[in-house]
Amino acid sequence: MTNVLIVGAGPTGLTTALELTRQGIVPDIVDAKESPSWKSRAVAILPRSIEILNRTGVGDHLIREGVRITRAHIRRGKRSLLDIDLSKLLDKEEQVIALAQNRTEILMSKQLESMGVSVRYDTKVTSVATSETSATVTFADGTTKTYDWVVGADGVFSTVRDSVHISYNGYELDEEWSIADVEVAEEQHHGTINAWLLEGEHKTRDALVMIPIERNRIRLISSTSDSLAALPLTLDVQDIRRTGTFKISVRQAEQYIKGRVILAGDAAHTHSPVGGRGMNLGIEDGQAIADALVHNTVHTYEGKRKPKATRVMRGTEKARKLITSNNLGIVFGIYVVTWCIQHSYFLQKKFAKNLAKL
Repeated sequence: MTNVLIVGAGPTGLTTALELTRQGIVPDIVDAKESPSWKSRAVAILPRSIEILNRTGVGDHLIREGVRITRAHIRRGKRSLLDIDLSKLLDKEEQVIALAQNRTEILMSKQLESMGVSVRYDTKVTSVATSETSATVTFADGTTKTYDWVVGADGVFSTVRDSVHISYNGYELDEEWSIADVEVAEEQHHGTINAWLLEGEHKTRDALVMIPIERNRIRLISSTSDSLAALPLTLDVQDIRRTGTFKISVRQAEQYIKGRVILAGDAAHTHSPVGGRGMNLGIEDGQAIADALVHNTVHTYEGKRKPKATRVMRGTEKARKLITSNNLGIVFGIYVVTWCIQHSYFLQKKFAKNLAKL
């Protein structure tokens, strides 16, 4: 029986654990956090992720608890550029679900527990040493254990990746972005992704996206330092669960496999949040790792996953640059493209399918 340790119990690590367990390999899974995360973090769950997670029944739970995105409305300042009904353009199995990541993780971990595997929280990995046949893990309490494989799903600042000296190449953008997670008095803009292309403070224009993640809960993300202050409409805010700022890193591991260590999710790649692809890419990684371990095809994992991550990274960066550009030609092009989409059912259908596809 293959002996596997998964480091990190976010969506990537949990997917790996669920898929391995489903296929007969029972892994260990640990996380340095004391308990499941309370942060909303990633919120968009794409149809491919639902399909993967429904192999263990989690997908249906996400659909029941999450918010189905039925409309997309994009504005530039106060001018409406694109307003389309996604419910008429996407089939039921193509729906995009919005749900706070902490709820997604809880539903995944509960399902994993029902299958006989529990996450060991407050268990920090301090180092990993690998040979061609095994990997030995040292934990914060000084104990060590040897595994056939170690999956590094421990995020951007991956201890697993750093321990085996895999470079994490790329760059960090200068601009500061922000998020806000707020509760509102009543159901507002339910099911609608609202996006604004704002005037901007510097050489570029700013962008802001508002996504419903529960009946009375909204996620804001923007290229400004204060998403809530930048919001160009009034919300009846009852509670601010969280606000914060961050900088966008665009990085990718030089290699995804070294010895008996495999990287996945943010430990392998990170990019702009534009488009909501990051968590979904990690969920696909987790499923791919489980299949590779079960079918003894680990040697094919990097060749399949790294090009896809590269494509997603390039696409999200291109989108970020377009929506924040002050170039008059690009601004005019956005007007033309959105006008064409708004007035063509065929283009609306294509836009909707691209929105829902990884």
